Amino acid sequence: MTLFRSLVFASLLCSCTREPPQPADRVLRNTFVYTVDSANPRAQAIAITNGRISYVGSDDGVRAFIGRRTEVLDLAGRMVLPGFHDTHVHPVTGGMELGECNLNPATSLDDVRRIVRECATRGAADDWVRGGGFQLPIFAGGKPTRQMLDSLVPERPAYLSSADGHSAWVNTRALTLAGLTRRTRDPAKGRIERDAAGAPAGTLRESAMGLVASKMPARTSDDYLAGLERGLAMAAQFGITTLHEASATEPIALAYTQAESLGRLPARSILSLLVNSRADPDSEITRLSALRARATRGKVQPVAAKIFMDGVIEAGTAALLVPYTDRAAYRGELNLPATKFNTLVQKLDSAGFKVHVHAIGDRAIRVALDGFEQQRAKDAGSGPKHIIAHIQLFDPADISRFAALGVVASFQPLWAYADTYITDLTEPRLGPERSRNLYPIARVAQSGALMAAGSDWSVSSMNPLEAMQVAVTRLGLTDSTGTAWLPDERVDLTTMIRAYTLGGAIASDHDSLAGTLAVGKAADVIVVSEDLFGLAPHRIAKARVLLTLLDGRAVYRDSALGPVR
Repeated sequence: MTLFRSLVFASLLCSCTREPPQPADRVLRNTFVYTVDSANPRAQAIAITNGRISYVGSDDGVRAFIGRRTEVLDLAGRMVLPGFHDTHVHPVTGGMELGECNLNPATSLDDVRRIVRECATRGAADDWVRGGGFQLPIFAGGKPTRQMLDSLVPERPAYLSSADGHSAWVNTRALTLAGLTRRTRDPAKGRIERDAAGAPAGTLRESAMGLVASKMPARTSDDYLAGLERGLAMAAQFGITTLHEASATEPIALAYTQAESLGRLPARSILSLLVNSRADPDSEITRLSALRARATRGKVQPVAAKIFMDGVIEAGTAALLVPYTDRAAYRGELNLPATKFNTLVQKLDSAGFKVHVHAIGDRAIRVALDGFEQQRAKDAGSGPKHIIAHIQLFDPADISRFAALGVVASFQPLWAYADTYITDLTEPRLGPERSRNLYPIARVAQSGALMAAGSDWSVSSMNPLEAMQVAVTRLGLTDSTGTAWLPDERVDLTTMIRAYTLGGAIASDHDSLAGTLAVGKAADVIVVSEDLFGLAPHRIAKARVLLTLLDGRAVYRDSALGPVR
């Protein structure tokens, strides 16, 4: 019996043995429903009642759910999926960046110059020019200079963060206001790039960024709320119904709470509260627990805690097992000792926090896994699911440990191709042998690990379809031919859809609520313009989300979707 006939038979059987169903609020029919539910993987129609899925099955079967007031949408064969989960994203800071000097669109030095010059014409004469989003490879060695920024912003102080958030570009005026000179020492866990004379050259790494950032005017609660609303509007447009705010300070957490109180939160929001790794662990747990209690409200769940284990390879701040090729005996630094990380993991887990770790280098990944292994031995893995995000460079011996420990592997798949970050900054610092172990998505998937996915926006595009395309092809988004980068690490589309749906739901500890399309689950549903499985791999990102439903309510609708009945 074919799958379609089975669905029709099941629908007829239900109509014979049950009371007529309550009319649905909304019906989606004449569509390809990819449910990500192994018990019922494909269907033609969905009914939604009171924010929940009340039917998944055939077009014939859904007719019983259509009443006089039911909104019926004929999708003409378009694809329906569970809402996407982004397990590592920065909607607030990214959204604020959009309202400042936004360098994210810049792809060349000329673009950077043009945008910064235009930014310098806005605001009062003594205002800071602030913003960010520039790509490090645009500048030689990933090191923009103060002299270049002085030529664009000669009078006002300027502070621009890099797209990855681990470097800042400042001008002479900003350095002067912050009191930075050749005699200023590098702060702990940070680096001031210097010129030949030893003076600050204009690029600050990691904690050194704070030496200047702390001198800028503080943002207001309105700034944070406006940034969040910009970021979440973009998320809804891309079909993201659940997200993990990857680094929530107190003002960021309270922006989510405010948006929820105002009825303006279009996504389920898991907040990873930023851990001060220098603080006393017991005091820090007390602070985080109080913030969790204060910020919890409705769709806002501040249930995670964020720990930065290291920096990034491109800036030479990721923690490696073997030294960088361009810096003798230097392996980067861990942001906190392994012993303190282990203590924090134990205490956070005991307090009911999901631990969300930034780990880029192979040493950072190993230390994080070691800490989770120690914690798991004490509680037998009964606590919340912990996450390691980014996971760029692996020692192969650690790949199987994610599955063994039940740790979520959260990749940012859009980074897994040979762009200028990889070719100009990453591979030269690692050498060809180690570079074979960059973003081993296929090997992690084959190991049986729970795999989720995220964007790290505004570091890179928030669009899950773009990330899926890169993971499937290991090519840039504009490349339809050519040699895939590390082609053995390509994965199939099914794997990536699962990572962005059910994998994300499990990582959020709410797979009973979302992640698949099944009767009784929340109606977090998206409509995609085309059947993704029918597209050539290099065209996946050409599709777009036309409708995003959260609890059955439209939080984004494209005008191309057409009328309803």
